[in-house]
Amino acid sequence: MVKKKTIVDNTKYRPELLEDIMGAGFGRYAKYIIQERALPDARDGLKPVQRRILYAMYHDGNTWDHAYRKSAKTVGLVIGNYHPHGDTSVYDAMVRMSQDWKVRLPLIDMHGNNGSIDDDPAAAMRYTEARLAKVTQVMEEDLDKNTVEMAPNFDDTEHEPTVLPVPFPVMLVNGATGIAAGYATNMPPHNLNEVVDATIYRIQNPESALTDVMDILTGPDFPTGGIVQGEAGIRDAFTTGKGRIVVRSKCEIHEEKSCQQIIVTEIPYEVVKGQLVKKMDEIRVSKDIDGILDVRDESDREGLRIVVDVRKDIDANMILNYFYKNTDLQVYYNYNNVAIIDKRPVQVGLLGLLDAFIAFRKEVVLRRSRYELDKMEARCHIIEGLMKAVSILDEVIRIIRASQDKGDAKRNLMNEFGFDEPQSEAIVSLRLYRLSNTDIITLREEFAELVNQIEETKAIIENENVLHSVIIKELRNVKKEYGQERRTRIEAEVEEINYDKTAMIANERVVVTVSRDGYL
Repeated sequence: MVKKKTIVDNTKYRPELLEDIMGAGFGRYAKYIIQERALPDARDGLKPVQRRILYAMYHDGNTWDHAYRKSAKTVGLVIGNYHPHGDTSVYDAMVRMSQDWKVRLPLIDMHGNNGSIDDDPAAAMRYTEARLAKVTQVMEEDLDKNTVEMAPNFDDTEHEPTVLPVPFPVMLVNGATGIAAGYATNMPPHNLNEVVDATIYRIQNPESALTDVMDILTGPDFPTGGIVQGEAGIRDAFTTGKGRIVVRSKCEIHEEKSCQQIIVTEIPYEVVKGQLVKKMDEIRVSKDIDGILDVRDESDREGLRIVVDVRKDIDANMILNYFYKNTDLQVYYNYNNVAIIDKRPVQVGLLGLLDAFIAFRKEVVLRRSRYELDKMEARCHIIEGLMKAVSILDEVIRIIRASQDKGDAKRNLMNEFGFDEPQSEAIVSLRLYRLSNTDIITLREEFAELVNQIEETKAIIENENVLHSVIIKELRNVKKEYGQERRTRIEAEVEEINYDKTAMIANERVVVTVSRDGYL
């Protein structure tokens, strides 16, 4: 049997190199991961998943002044409406925004087990309840005033904000961490009071030098406290976006009757306390150094407390230095400030972040002012029509009574007295009891008040100094309401760790035997 030869129609196929296909596909994937998943936006300091969680809760009325709701409900809303990814990633992002040892200013108030500093996992989403933290009211309250661009969600059934109209630099306050394709970001949290003061200073002095701003914002302020050493590393990070600092635990040495005690009350940021205590106890058990009697974790609801008992005749400072060197009692923190600015990933220093926020905030306040101005002018126009209608009330009533229906009455009013459509709509919708003397006075008072507000709003739009004063006033309100004392102490120099290894050898009696044939 003769086989038929298969003829390939080359007009239907186009030869492509596999590496070109893979390159184009990976390029689109990398662009998505960088812009819309792993890196925060410099304007509101949020990644898309965080922004969508906060917006979904706000849109659903799950705010700080309402009862808690099941976390599973929020996760379902986020996945179903805005973020079509795994439920675990959404819930993990929710949990992190509620952990006060991970973020300086928690954005979600979670009721139930949301994990611990010992790296215990949070309870499943069906067990925990959550609502927005109070601070989010100032982050989202202007969403209905056309302050930011809204974009269609993934299936075009709803709209979501491309950025939240935050009134303070959230990225600096809460820090950020994320790994994209070819980019990563690692920024520590900072103190809200200092961030607000630095932003106000930068608004008032746009040409200011970094050293002036650093006099106000001195360095990171971790939620777990601790000591930061290395002013040069902070300056590098604030200048270029990259720098390295030392983060050390806060420790005290106490003299007790039977022993000395090293008491640790604060540990470095993102160090797992349980693993730290375990490593310290392993050093005691293995007798790497002599003199450690006990290591125990005495942490409770009052706060963190790790206690190390040390023999009276041993130098406790030397043991503490050994712990600094060989455990996470002291760690290095590497700054890598990468954020999305103008839809591009940018490695940015402190001034760049402040300027990006200030430019964004100006845009938000201007858009809000224009929206409010339009509303007030429209209301003024209607009040003018109502006051005119009251002055010719008998004629207005006569025309309305002679009309066939509402639409006919509106047309007749417009033709007879020159009212426009919004004014005539307000007149025919007016209830008779509103025509009393009291309500006419109220209309005049409202009109006078609106005229004043219109002048003030126009000043914001037309005068940059007035615009700045509004932004500064709102920043100060945030500081007054949500500001906290600094927890992390900044030290200029990195302290060198010194200890005598020979002094740490355990003092014990041993017997060394040598055989007749010379074996040891």
